[in-house]
Amino acid sequence: MAQRAGTLDGVAVVPGDKSISHRALMLGALAIGRTRVTGLLEGADVLATAGALRRLGVPVDRQRDGAWIIDGVGVGGLSEPDTVLDMGNAGTAARLLLGILSSHDLRVVMTGDASLRRRPMARVTEPLSQMGARFDCAAGGRLPLTVWGARASTPMVYALPVVSAQVKSAVLFAGLNTMGETSVIEASPTRGHTVRMMRHFGCTVTTARGRAGTRVTVRGWQEISAADFSVPADPSSAAFPLVASLLAGSGAVTVRGVCLDPLRTGLYDTLAEMGANLSIENRREVSGEPVGDLVAGAGALKAVAVPATRAASMIDEYPVLAAAAAVANGTSRFDGIGELRVKESDRLAAVADGLARCGVPVRTGDDWMEIDGSGGRPVAGAGPDNPVATLHDHRIAMSFLVLGLASRDGVAVDDTAMIGTSFPGFVPTMQSLGAPIGPLTDRKDQPPGDRP
Repeated sequence: MAQRAGTLDGVAVVPGDKSISHRALMLGALAIGRTRVTGLLEGADVLATAGALRRLGVPVDRQRDGAWIIDGVGVGGLSEPDTVLDMGNAGTAARLLLGILSSHDLRVVMTGDASLRRRPMARVTEPLSQMGARFDCAAGGRLPLTVWGARASTPMVYALPVVSAQVKSAVLFAGLNTMGETSVIEASPTRGHTVRMMRHFGCTVTTARGRAGTRVTVRGWQEISAADFSVPADPSSAAFPLVASLLAGSGAVTVRGVCLDPLRTGLYDTLAEMGANLSIENRREVSGEPVGDLVAGAGALKAVAVPATRAASMIDEYPVLAAAAAVANGTSRFDGIGELRVKESDRLAAVADGLARCGVPVRTGDDWMEIDGSGGRPVAGAGPDNPVATLHDHRIAMSFLVLGLASRDGVAVDDTAMIGTSFPGFVPTMQSLGAPIGPLTDRKDQPPGDRP
């Protein structure tokens, strides 16, 4: 449970970026030689990726100093596993790994937890099928599924029907083990992690602007060279201590080395529009990724209208943005957020229900939400007798614990076990800043330590 906060102050150490961590392990596996990765997120989702790669014949080991070593097997070098790949709750990992597997002549069965089995996979299996892979999916194109990778994958030019970095990445990953050139055309830009990281590992990847959008092309059957990689801090995880600082009575919080991919910073652009006391310092590049240090301090917020065109750049941050909007001055509106309904939970419904339990007026439609802010006054809150239902979703749990720091009666959530999915050590990190959070129902959000 989180209680109203007075002063939050200090430096918050947040985990490595989840999207980049998945890709670092996968590209290290496809490279020739030994890759050393530092700053890897050691949450459940990324550990699921490491476990899946081990079952596919890739040595992946954590060192005592916290670095991860991947001895790559090369493009096309994966082995058929003798057991099912259980991806837990890792949706990004599942979709990207399907791209890699689709161009390997292997039969692989993939499943996940109850939440992941509800999430759609057709958006990646459809283009991968056009390249020659076969998929036997559960009803609705969902997990569990069996993939029969193509014996000789066919290159293609694929125009993205939806704005999705996962689909783009899955097709490009498939193209690495496909003769010729494979291209993805995106009418609207998506996150650039895959392209930047492929180049960091020595891949030839080109981009060209055209009438239909940006065409990204990867040449198949090229050798990928092992390359040490430093994972920047996750901007989605950084959002929680930073928004918490904005909602506190006083103080300032710094998060260093945050990934600043321009298509990941929609939340911070939005907070700036709300008048947030937020700045970015020491911009630089690390392992090909743009990073910077973010500093946030307490202060008044005003309502904001977030256009649908910004949704792709902040889709995971809407729950914590809702916490900020709940105490802002005026009515905020978020448009084009239907994608929230097919995340780890129906996040749009979960946020609306949680806000209502906390006494915050909220209205929703299929792909929009309106929140009437309190004008800087504490929200009522939701105590242990009426806790916020997290629906086993880590971002819902953390977002409402953040809102509890700006509440009159505190906010309790019904579960915290899943927080370790993306932010191991969330609670002690927040407590180190002065946040009155605890005790919680579970301690699985603690750091994993020296896991093998």
